[in-house]
Amino acid sequence: MMPLFAAIILVLSASSLLADSIQPIEPEAQGVSADRLERLKHLGQRYVDEGKLAGIITMVNRGGRLVHAEVTGQRGVDDDRPLEIDHLFRIYSMTKPITAVAAMQLYEQGGFSLNDPLSKYVPELKDLKVWNEQGDNSAPKQEITMHHLLTHTAGFSYGFNPGDPVDQMYREARLFEADNLTDFAVQLAKLPLRYEPGERWHYSVAVDITGLVVERISGMRFDEYLAANIFEPLGMEDTFFEVPQEKMDRFLPNHYWDRSQGKLGTVDESQGGGLASYTGGVTLFSGGGGLVSTVHDYMRFAEMLRNGGEFQGARIIGPKTLKFMTKNHLPEDITQVGTGERLNRAFAGMGFGLGFGVILDPLESRAIGSAGTFMWGGAAGTVFWVDPLEDLVVIGMIQLMGSPWPLREELRIYTYQALIESNE
Repeated sequence: MMPLFAAIILVLSASSLLADSIQPIEPEAQGVSADRLERLKHLGQRYVDEGKLAGIITMVNRGGRLVHAEVTGQRGVDDDRPLEIDHLFRIYSMTKPITAVAAMQLYEQGGFSLNDPLSKYVPELKDLKVWNEQGDNSAPKQEITMHHLLTHTAGFSYGFNPGDPVDQMYREARLFEADNLTDFAVQLAKLPLRYEPGERWHYSVAVDITGLVVERISGMRFDEYLAANIFEPLGMEDTFFEVPQEKMDRFLPNHYWDRSQGKLGTVDESQGGGLASYTGGVTLFSGGGGLVSTVHDYMRFAEMLRNGGEFQGARIIGPKTLKFMTKNHLPEDITQVGTGERLNRAFAGMGFGLGFGVILDPLESRAIGSAGTFMWGGAAGTVFWVDPLEDLVVIGMIQLMGSPWPLREELRIYTYQALIESNE
């Protein structure tokens, strides 16, 4: 067991990186057991010791105070230098909540209505067709709206399923090789919708198009809009689409699980590997999955969410808007009205808001938690959630594509078991 003094030093170190804005505190003062938090530490150590992860960072904030920060393991399976708390992670789809907040900032300013047709801002997508098995693709029954876009009900897809005919078209189109977001939309316009707008929840490139909408309404390049309106006000100095050369030494390798060998492998990004490029002049700013960040930067963003849209005196979004975004906007949970990215027990009891998954009933997922919790994760295993009932923010950072491990569920268990005072 880590001595209490050493644990406090690690939390203090994490706090210094947060520019003293999220102060550490003895966990018991926030209704959390320090002894029980040791189980969360040992969870990460077990995964590393078993060779299932190269390294992992976990961070827990309750009531705006840091009660846990743990760094375990090394940079990569082929790089035995220690993992450090300021290392840079590909956060992939944890970019999506940031994009949603950016869009809803413009909503608050009267930039758009959720009932507006998408084509009002992206006319390139005015004449989309809906795929059918007969091959005579037809016009949709209704236009895609901004609400469809933000809730993954627009009918777009991603290309994840090689057995699906529309996804095969997405793969062949190589959308993420587009020069910029406008070019992305032009290429997307050549593909059919997988579903009628509003018919199904289907994980898709909709959030990349949301980034283009932000560009069109704001008149700013998407990366510049995020920097000016979210990253700089929050003090997120290590979040970007392109890793600056002077920070490349902190950029971690990515991994995959080699099932045939039963061990971790390093993704060869020099060959592409289906991954976005993070160097050499990035011009396609993917609002769906393009950002790189650190655990402390993302904690700033997540703490802003926990605190009703404000962080360290910077108001990013209104509290009423945020509550609206983090309510379920689907008629039922995702497993009832959705298709797409590995619909399984992880989505049971979960709805979807404007940019966030929302827990409706933790009993359905068979994992401890609170109704009203909102969250999302990334393709390389990163995850975060905000639990308004328990006043919690939890972040887990790894770099493992398509992780086969139940780590996210275990993070929930080991976090919630540490609470010795509950608001429920």
